[in-house]
Amino acid sequence: MTPIEIMWMVFIVTATALFVADIKLSAGRAHEIGRKEAMLLCAFWILVASAFGALTGYMLGFERMVEFFTAYTIEYSLSMDNMFVFIMIFSYFGVPKKYQPKILTWGILGAVFMRLILIFAGVGLINKFHWLIYVFGGILILTAVKMLLHKEGDLDPGKNPLLKLLGKLMPIDKEASGGDFFVKKEVWHATPLFATLLVIETTDLVFAVDSIPAVLAISREPFIVYTSNVFAVVGLRSLYFLLASVMDLFRYLKYGIAIILFYVGIKMTISGYYKIDPLISLGVVLGILAISILLSVAIKPAQKPAA
Repeated sequence: MTPIEIMWMVFIVTATALFVADIKLSAGRAHEIGRKEAMLLCAFWILVASAFGALTGYMLGFERMVEFFTAYTIEYSLSMDNMFVFIMIFSYFGVPKKYQPKILTWGILGAVFMRLILIFAGVGLINKFHWLIYVFGGILILTAVKMLLHKEGDLDPGKNPLLKLLGKLMPIDKEASGGDFFVKKEVWHATPLFATLLVIETTDLVFAVDSIPAVLAISREPFIVYTSNVFAVVGLRSLYFLLASVMDLFRYLKYGIAIILFYVGIKMTISGYYKIDPLISLGVVLGILAISILLSVAIKPAQKPAA
């Protein structure tokens, strides 16, 4: 077997084992994930991704390792902004915190399969039609501008077209309070949990349209693009609960992520004329993230005057 084939096998075995373990844990007693547990889980997923990245460097070389860590960092940072949208979706549907891990676990599983299709389709299209790289670069730049101009509360989960389609195909029991996706009455009814899962899946699909071109700007090697995406996505459940407990500390994170997207878009559009070293890109991405987080911590929000 070639080194890349060995790494694919290691990835498949590792990802499958972690997914099965995560699904079994979420299928057990429903409980709310606290800040301490979320921090430990985040540390675990980052440690697993780091070990895999180091093994990638050992098997495939230093440049591939840098590409993996850069792509992973970009995808993980984009996921942070996405998690704030998920917080709003859970609040909109009134999903109790003890059932949120179950929805996130199945949402992540769906995201992995959707991204598998999108990533290999994206790599194939760029390899066949090289000019598409400039289209993807333009999409990233426009996304960065849109993110900077976006106002909180612009998204209305109730207007999701698939949610409206579900309502026409099957009644939605808004009073269901258990942890099931469907309940049987005279006929089968979908529950708010399933409606939430549907909105989260479609929202993640929209996010993937932005994040996958960003990773393709770093590498067009399917192994690097897909594995970095998956390792970032599988840690979203713990990341969600960590950010939900400290969301006030990351006010400037959105701006940092927008700047990263703008940088990656520029990198992609000039790639035919000038190649930016992957190590430089990794440093730029980490630096922007660090600055945005430090500013969030250092600059306190202005106090509203008392009525």
